Amino acid sequence: MARHCAALLLVALSLCAAPSGKAEYAFQLTLTASDVNSAPPRRLLWSQTTAGMRIGPNDPDRTWKRRYDWQNAVPPFSFLFDGRPSDELLKTWTLDAQHETLDAHRVAHTLTWRDPQTGLIVRWQGLEYTHFQSIEWTVYLTNGADKDTPIIENVKALDARFTRAEGTEYRLRHWKGTSVGPEDFAPASTMLEAGRKHSFAPRGGRGTGGSWPYYNLDTGDEGIILAVGWPGQWNADFQRDDGIGLHVTAGQEATHFRLRPGETFRTPLIVMQFWKGGDWIDAQNTWRRWMIRHNLPRRKGRPLPLPMFCACSSHQFAEMTKADERSQIEFMDRYLDKGLKLDYWWMDAGWYIGAAEKGWAAAVGTWEIDRRPHRFPNGFKRISDHARSRGVEIIVWFEPERVHAGTWLAENHPEWVLGGSGGGLLNLGDPDAWNWLVNHIDKIITEEGIDLYRQDYNIEPLDFWRRNDASDRQGITENKYVTGYLAYWDELLRRHPGMVIDSCASGGHRNDLETMRRSVPLLRSDYLFEPIGQQGHTYGLSFWLPFYGTGYCPSNTVGWGWGTGELSYAPYTRRSNMCPANIGLFDFRVEVDDELILRLYHEWLDVAPAYFGDYYPLTEYNLSQRDWIAWQFHRPDEGTGFVQAFRRESCIFSSAEIPLRGLDANAVYEVKDFDGIDALRLSGRQLLEAGLPIHIPAKPGAVTIKYTKVP
Repeated sequence: MARHCAALLLVALSLCAAPSGKAEYAFQLTLTASDVNSAPPRRLLWSQTTAGMRIGPNDPDRTWKRRYDWQNAVPPFSFLFDGRPSDELLKTWTLDAQHETLDAHRVAHTLTWRDPQTGLIVRWQGLEYTHFQSIEWTVYLTNGADKDTPIIENVKALDARFTRAEGTEYRLRHWKGTSVGPEDFAPASTMLEAGRKHSFAPRGGRGTGGSWPYYNLDTGDEGIILAVGWPGQWNADFQRDDGIGLHVTAGQEATHFRLRPGETFRTPLIVMQFWKGGDWIDAQNTWRRWMIRHNLPRRKGRPLPLPMFCACSSHQFAEMTKADERSQIEFMDRYLDKGLKLDYWWMDAGWYIGAAEKGWAAAVGTWEIDRRPHRFPNGFKRISDHARSRGVEIIVWFEPERVHAGTWLAENHPEWVLGGSGGGLLNLGDPDAWNWLVNHIDKIITEEGIDLYRQDYNIEPLDFWRRNDASDRQGITENKYVTGYLAYWDELLRRHPGMVIDSCASGGHRNDLETMRRSVPLLRSDYLFEPIGQQGHTYGLSFWLPFYGTGYCPSNTVGWGWGTGELSYAPYTRRSNMCPANIGLFDFRVEVDDELILRLYHEWLDVAPAYFGDYYPLTEYNLSQRDWIAWQFHRPDEGTGFVQAFRRESCIFSSAEIPLRGLDANAVYEVKDFDGIDALRLSGRQLLEAGLPIHIPAKPGAVTIKYTKVP
C-alpha cells in the first residue's frame, strides 16, 4: 500500500461539486514529494482532478476543516424528497459539522442538515480510519416535525462518481454469496465496459444470500474496496458511462415512504477503503487487518482462540430432538478424555418444548427447555456446570425470528408475528415483541449458563416485510426490522459483556459487515464435508472474513444430508475443511482411528495462528477434479505461515513448484511438510521466485506445509 495521509472524510464527501453537480473522485493520487521517507516528513495530498481541486494537507491540527466550505459539500449519498434531489436541497438547508478525535487513528465526523420548512433532519455519521485509509458512514433521516413528511424515495447510502486515468480500465472483483453449494463464496472478476451497468442484490432479504456485498474496484495498481453492511435487501449498481466515468450507488433496495413524527430511517453502512501500490490481493490483506483490528468480536475482552474447536452430537441425536442431559455430558467427556481440547460444547436445534414430537423445525416459537425427566430435568445448568469444571464453555442454538404455527408465540402473540397465528416472522421492529424477546432470551442465557449464543435464520423475510408496507411506507417494515435485529444483539452483548454470538442463517446467509461486527459465522455454509466444495469455500471467504468455521465428521457418522462424497477424517478431507474454527461431529462410542484424528488435530493446532495473518491464493480458483488448488496464510510479524495444496481425483500432475508471497527474500526459512520426515531450509528468494516444491503422490491428496523464518 502507498504510505500516504489522506483527509478521507473530504474524499468521501467529494469536497466540491463537479461540473455535473454530482460527487466525483479521481482514482489518481497527487503527492507533494516523491520521497515519502524524507525528513522532515513531506505531506501527501489526495487529488480531485475531475473537479480541479486538491485536498489537504492533512495537518496534525487538521486545518483543512477551517478551510473547507462545508455548506457547499456534495455528500456521497442521495435521496429524493418530495420529488426533488437531495444534492439540490441540502445546499439550502442549515448544516452543522462536528468532528471528534477518538484516538491516534480514528476520527468521528457528524454532519447534520435541517430543513427549516418540513423539519426533516439528515445526519451523516462517519468514522475515518487514518492508518487504514478507510472511511465508513451511515445516514439517518429523522422527522423532527409534528406531521408526516412528504414522500422520501430512492434513498442511496452510497451515490458517487469516479473517474479513471486515460489508458486504464475499471475491473470489478466480486464474489458469490451463499447458495448452499460448492460454489459458495466463489470469486469473479468483471471488466466494466462502457455504457454497461452491473447490478447486485441478495435473494429473499437475507444479506448474503446469493450475492456478496463486498467489492474491490481497481484500475491496475490502485483502487477502492467497497462494502455494503445491511442484513436485509440491499442493492448495488456499477454504471459505466461512455467515457472515463463510473457511477456507483448502493442502498436498501426499495424505499418510497413518509416518515411519521419523530420517526427515523437509517441506511446501510458503507465502507470505502482506498489503496494504491501493490496489487488487489495486497489490498485484501489490508482489509483483513482492518477487520481483525476494528471489527472482529472478542471473547471476554480477548481475541478469539485460534483455532476454535467445538463439538456436538447433533448427528447422533437428530439434532437435539432425541438428546438428553446424560448424552451431552457423556459425549463431551469422550472428546476430552481422548485429548481433544474443546473450547465449546455445542447444543443445536431441538432442545425446546415440542421438538421431540413435532421435529425441531416445527417447534420454533416456543422457547422453553424441555424439562421432562427423560430430557433436561435440570435445564442446561448441570451440563454447563460440568463443562465449566472441565474448562469448556457451551453453545446453544436459537432461531427466534421464525415462528411456526401452533407454538407459544403464534398462539399467544399473533400481533407480534408477520404472518399472524399461521406463523411467519417475529417482527423485531415491534417494540413489544423486541422487549419480550430480549428479556426472555437474556433470562435463558443467564440462568442456564450459556456462553455462546447461536442464532439461526431459516426463513426468507422479504415477502413478509413488503406485504406489511402501505403504498406510502415502502421499505419501512424492513428498516425497522433490521434496526431492531441489530439492537437486539447489541442489547444481549451489553447484558453479557464478552459473550460471543454465532450468526448462522442457514449457514452463511447473513454475513454482512454489520452482522460480522457482532458475531462470527461458525458454520460458514450449510454445504458441508464434501472436499472440493470446502476447498472452494476457504479460498473465496478468506479474502474477506478472517474468522469462520465448518464441521467435520468420521465416515461412520450419518451427515446432515448436505454435501456429497465420502464423509471422512482422512487427511485429504480433513485438510479440506481445516479453517479457523471447526466443529467435531464424532461418535466415539464406535471405533475410530484415534491416532490419525489426533495427528491431524495437532497439525491444525500448529498452523492455526497464521489464520490471523495475510492470505494469498497461490492458484486460480477452481472446482475442477482435474486441477490443483492452493493457498498460503502468512504472519509477517512472526516470519511464519503455512501452505495447503490439494491434488484432485482426476489430476494427472503429482508435483508443482508454487511461488509464495510476503516472505523476506534475504532470509532463510525452515520448511516442514507434515507428511514428511525431515525439514528443509530454503531461501526466501527461492520460495518467492522459483517456488515451494510440493509433491502429492496420491489422488486425491493434500499437504500442509509450515515454514518458519530462521533467526
